[in-house]
Amino acid sequence: MWFTEDEWPGGQNLMTSSANWRRVFELLPYDNLGINYDPSHFIWQQIDYIRPIYEFRDKIFHVHFKDIKLFRDKLADVGVMACPLEYMSPKIPELGDIDWGKFVSALTDIGYNGYSVIEVEDKEFEGSPEDSARAVKQSAKYLRNFVG
Repeated sequence: MWFTEDEWPGGQNLMTSSANWRRVFELLPYDNLGINYDPSHFIWQQIDYIRPIYEFRDKIFHVHFKDIKLFRDKLADVGVMACPLEYMSPKIPELGDIDWGKFVSALTDIGYNGYSVIEVEDKEFEGSPEDSARAVKQSAKYLRNFVG
C-alpha cells in the first residue's frame, strides 16, 4: 500500500479491497496468486476486516500483525479521500483499533497455518534498533494471548 500524496487516492496497489480481489482472481485464476492479509488496511478504509477472511480463505498466503489507530475527529474533518496518514497512525498490536481475538479466531476458523509477521510501522518504536526490538517483544507478548 505504498503511496505518496501525489499518488493518492489509491497509491500503487490495486489489491485494496474484496471487490478488487474478486476481479483480480477472476482475471488471473492461478493457485499461486494470493493475498498478504493486513487487517490494518481495512480499518483505515472502513471495511470489515473479518468477513473477507472467510471468503478468501484459500488465497491468504501471508498475514501481517500490525494495528492501526483511527483518529475519528481528524477523519470527520478531512474525509476518507485524504491521504490516510492525515487521520490514522500505524501501531503495534494492542495499541490500535483491531480486535485481535476476533481476527485470530477467524484465522483459526479457516484453518490458516501459513506465514505471519509482526510489522512495525509504529513511530513510537522506530527511533532505534532497540526500539524496534522492544516493539517486537511487546507485540509477541500480547499476541501470545491469541497465537500459540
